[in-house]
Amino acid sequence: MILAARAAHVDDQALVAHMRLEIEKLKRELYGTSSERKARLLDQLEMQLEDAEAAASEDELAAEQAAISAQVQSFVRRKPSRKPFPAHLPRERVVLVAPAHCPCCGSDKLSKLGEDVTETLEVIPRQWKVVQTVREKFSCRSCEAIAQPPAPFHPTPRGFAGANLLAMVLFEKFGQHQPLNRQSERYAREGIDLSVSTLADQVGACVFALRPLHALIQAHVLAADRLHGDDTTVPILSKGKTDTGRVWTYVRDDRPFGGKAAPAALFYASRDRTKGHPERHLATFSGILQADAYGGYNGLYQQGRSPGPMTSALCWAHGRRKFFELADLASNARRGKNATPIAPIALNAVQRIDAIFDIERDINGLDIDTRLKVRQQQVAPLVAALEVWLRSERSKLSRHAPVAQAIDYMLRRWDNFTTFLTDGRICLTNNAAERALRGLALGRKSWLFAGSERGADRAAFMYTLIVTAKMNDIDPQAWLADTLNRIANLPQSRLNDLLPWNWQNTAARKIAA
Repeated sequence: MILAARAAHVDDQALVAHMRLEIEKLKRELYGTSSERKARLLDQLEMQLEDAEAAASEDELAAEQAAISAQVQSFVRRKPSRKPFPAHLPRERVVLVAPAHCPCCGSDKLSKLGEDVTETLEVIPRQWKVVQTVREKFSCRSCEAIAQPPAPFHPTPRGFAGANLLAMVLFEKFGQHQPLNRQSERYAREGIDLSVSTLADQVGACVFALRPLHALIQAHVLAADRLHGDDTTVPILSKGKTDTGRVWTYVRDDRPFGGKAAPAALFYASRDRTKGHPERHLATFSGILQADAYGGYNGLYQQGRSPGPMTSALCWAHGRRKFFELADLASNARRGKNATPIAPIALNAVQRIDAIFDIERDINGLDIDTRLKVRQQQVAPLVAALEVWLRSERSKLSRHAPVAQAIDYMLRRWDNFTTFLTDGRICLTNNAAERALRGLALGRKSWLFAGSERGADRAAFMYTLIVTAKMNDIDPQAWLADTLNRIANLPQSRLNDLLPWNWQNTAARKIAA
């Protein structure tokens, strides 16, 4: 029995080690790419790791119990050292009653030598409360006038929900992808009756209240010199079916070239993917657009465009991905008999492109002039050699060969792929936009579809606020609660104080004070 328990535990340890290795490999693959398939696989592996860790602990206890019953030394698993609990958490000190007499001789002359403290992390269940705001009335004995304090501001009309509750509902719906019906069911189990229609009414009122802030973020994003653009599918409910709609994002992130402007993301929703949508979204923008090779952007690059043509900068991660799919040894091993032959040309192309990526990682965050100088000295020769090699290999291939299609994708757009060599502001990839869409791509499996086109627009509105808050490293729920609590009482001239990047600085100053 003991041997069987130990064997089961050893198997669990091996499984845990294997799962950790696979997760680390996937995390390395995700660095520099935004494959949704790999992201979902990583989530699955992490869930399996949780089960494996739980099984390991369970089998360890079983082995210890078996060892005790047989009066032999138990097997002890080497556990990784645990990080201490955060210092900001409150501590509740529970002191066990000390013995009054010596257990050895019975004397009561005991002297304290010290103490051992064992910390256990615990959670306090969520508590609901009703805040009663009392406005006392007073009557003047001289003139009979009645005096009373003004009614307090409420984030939404009829004001039955506080700012913290509203922020929680908004963040769980749009940040954690929990539909309102699931939230309503959870609140009911806690003894609070909030129907779906009531919650939906509050969501609409919050969106209306936050519109001035959304307008400021929109203006900030469109004032950039360079934007990342991308889109992803989102099912939108229609009559008896769902249409494949789109959510578009435009990201301003100047940090790769040492820019001081705060990062922000702007989202829009549409029922289709026609070229009119990006043309309308970017009607006032005329800078650099980093995006994929979607033909709907072509009108933005035309010379006669008003207010001016944009500069196209294509994503090297997209170009690399087409070669990587033909040189992915691990995927081919999983396909077995259905595996496609590994293309040596594709493998060589990936290695050449990776050499460019290695240099780009070293100059990330440096100023524009330094980035441009390094690119001209180190990257430009690699890009020129890659072009010569690609054209040479392409001349030997049939146009139907898969690797030829990957080569053509880059060569036909070579000028747009190499724009980054002449401008230090341009990034090598469009990963900033893909990171902004990642939460939506994973979350839509939870809510399945948008209930209407207005619902998709509302979701895009809230994604703008929540993703921008995350990009500035602040808690979206805390920021939304404070913003809803203050926005109506704040003068128009001070709305900038509520923007995520300014709110963060204000909070930091308060903590320092």
